Amino acid sequence: MERTMCFPLLLLICSLSTAQLQSDNDIVPHPAESQGGEPTNVSEHQQTCPQDIHAVLREMSASLAEQRVETRHLQRENEAQTAKLKELDLQKTELEKQKTELEKQKTELEKQKTELERVKQELQVQAAELIAVRARSNVTDNQVEALRRDAEVKRVAFSASLLASGSGTIGPFNTQTNLVFRFVFSNIGNAYNPNTGFFIAPVRGAYHFEVYVYGHGHPSHASAAALFKNGEHVCIAYEHQTSGAGTSANGATLLLEVGDVVFLRLWQNTRIYDDENHPSTFSGHLLFTM
Repeated sequence: MERTMCFPLLLLICSLSTAQLQSDNDIVPHPAESQGGEPTNVSEHQQTCPQDIHAVLREMSASLAEQRVETRHLQRENEAQTAKLKELDLQKTELEKQKTELEKQKTELEKQKTELERVKQELQVQAAELIAVRARSNVTDNQVEALRRDAEVKRVAFSASLLASGSGTIGPFNTQTNLVFRFVFSNIGNAYNPNTGFFIAPVRGAYHFEVYVYGHGHPSHASAAALFKNGEHVCIAYEHQTSGAGTSANGATLLLEVGDVVFLRLWQNTRIYDDENHPSTFSGHLLFTM
């Protein structure tokens, strides 16, 4: 840059020197043409021109030096800016790399999110299926339990005699009195209670009951026992002989709900007899469920 600036300056100096010389030649008068009768001092004028040229050269040298300093300053600034630009380019490249990496990570996260959503939906479907399976399993278990209970309660039958041991007559009483048949022949399903004389239906269904009553003849007292369902009179086995002994029997088929109670009562002012031969009995069994 300095060489480029020096060449036009040299041309300028040369031009100025040539112009100055021509000017000096033009203004120096010929001795014969001089007016005023005094000769012109050519030597003095020639001495002044070089001094002016040197002054111009000194000014140009100073200006050139200033321009050199300014040029160096501009070069340093240019180098600094170039370094900054390189650094900015490096930072930009690094940011682009980071941006690309972030885009990749974002894409990967989106894929993972999509996969998680798919897995979540599959888990929800599996949970729903598991709930359905558990529900079906519970239904199946309940059905199995119901079938088991039905199988058990379908085996319902009992038969019992009046006295647990020995022989004797019960009655007469002024009012109807519950009879408890204490000697149990069989009690399949344990629906009959020999302590209370109550048969309690374990399942809804049709049941058949039979009553056999034995009694000695008496002029005033017959032998009789009535069948009751939940306190409601159903039927009676009745026999009255004035002498000897007599038996009577009766039976009924009843539709019972779960928990219905069936029992016998001694009719008022009657008697009933029982001994080791068990002539007086109360029996019942389930025919079928409903």
